[in-house]
Amino acid sequence: MKEFIEFIAKHLVDHPDGVVVEEKAVEEKKVVLSLKVKPEDVGKVIGKQGKTAQAMRTLLTAVAAKEGKRAVLEIED
Repeated sequence: MKEFIEFIAKHLVDHPDGVVVEEKAVEEKKVVLSLKVKPEDVGKVIGKQGKTAQAMRTLLTAVAAKEGKRAVLEIED
């Protein structure tokens, strides 16, 4: 899941070297992922009216469900 979000984010931003994905809290059935990008790339990851971020969260939910887990994506600047 971590690699999946990293892959998507790196292809959205202008500075792919500034993309960092960390697993903040890992429980048996729940994973919290933290996505950090450079300040100038935050808008590209969030998208208009948050649609890009929502799409990433939807895809992450589908990937996590395949593994029998729940996943939460937090976008930090």
